[in-house]
Amino acid sequence: MRIGMDTSKSVFQLHGVDAAERPVLRKKLRRSQVLEFFRALPPTRVGMEACGAAHHWARQIGALGHEAVLLPPQLVKPYIPRNKNDAADADGICEAMSRPRMRCVPVKTAEQQAALMLVGVRDQLVARRTQLSNSMRGYAAEFGLVAAKGLDKIEPLLARIAADARLPELAKEMFTTLGADYAALGMRLSRVEARLRAWQRQDETSQRLMEVPGVGPIAAALLVMKVPNPHAFRSGRDFAAWLGLTPKDHSTAGKQRLGVITRAGDEALRRTLVVGATAVIQQMRRGRGRASPWLTGLVARKPPKLVAVALANKTARIVWKLMVSGECYDHGRAARARAERSAALTEGFALRSALAATALRGDAAATVRKP
Repeated sequence: MRIGMDTSKSVFQLHGVDAAERPVLRKKLRRSQVLEFFRALPPTRVGMEACGAAHHWARQIGALGHEAVLLPPQLVKPYIPRNKNDAADADGICEAMSRPRMRCVPVKTAEQQAALMLVGVRDQLVARRTQLSNSMRGYAAEFGLVAAKGLDKIEPLLARIAADARLPELAKEMFTTLGADYAALGMRLSRVEARLRAWQRQDETSQRLMEVPGVGPIAAALLVMKVPNPHAFRSGRDFAAWLGLTPKDHSTAGKQRLGVITRAGDEALRRTLVVGATAVIQQMRRGRGRASPWLTGLVARKPPKLVAVALANKTARIVWKLMVSGECYDHGRAARARAERSAALTEGFALRSALAATALRGDAAATVRKP
């Protein structure tokens, strides 16, 4: 009826049950035997944890006529027995995939994973560039040459090092090596970012998402790459919760206790949205861009980082709506809605005032007619 498969680098463990939920398959396979085994098996459901190489195996097994299901590892863990081994893991996966409310991970295509490589390689290059710049600043400080933070301070620092006659030649040689590595790294990073911008420009959904304040090319591309099926979320709140932008809930006995954000979901996507929200707040403080009354009031009452997370949460909900509906972002929609609500409130107040005045006149007339 279904098979749970615990994957690894070389040994795969299978656990299968029949329609009566009786275990009928407990088998260990080598990596080279997996496709051969499933090729000879009638079509069935095969579940795996969404971990390394899982999307590859899901595509391969799905091409053989089976239904491949990827499960989030954190949702599988409660179904694994106490002992930790491959057989117990496969048993837990098989049990977890039988739950009707179990959420599954969409299987990504090879093209989608290739696009995700762009983001992964860029993150690695950025981290390496930061490491190199900090290393050069630290080494230079050992010789009394202090530079401020920032990538734009590295080249002037290297020029000062080259012109300083007090530095030993060995130190200058090492700084030259680090500087060459830093320059080559910058060129590679520029090529990757150009390729990422080209990918983003040819994607229609990504172009629409860039119209949302706080969503730049990197964030728009990440949203499209990492959320191939936005319809899997019931609402924008579910999407924001998946990103870890909603507060932790530890309530009981009718008492609501909300904590900090959960930090669940994809860290890179959440970080990108928070950075974009921080940029929007900075521009608002400088008098640039369009600032909603909601954001202005929140900035006046709350700490900046809390406001950035709240704005990132709101941005995530807007983005989900645009991805699901296919609409374009309307900058004036919120202002029109506020104006309509204000007009409705004013009209209602005027109507209530008129009715009250009519009632008062009627009471006065009745009082005059009394004998």
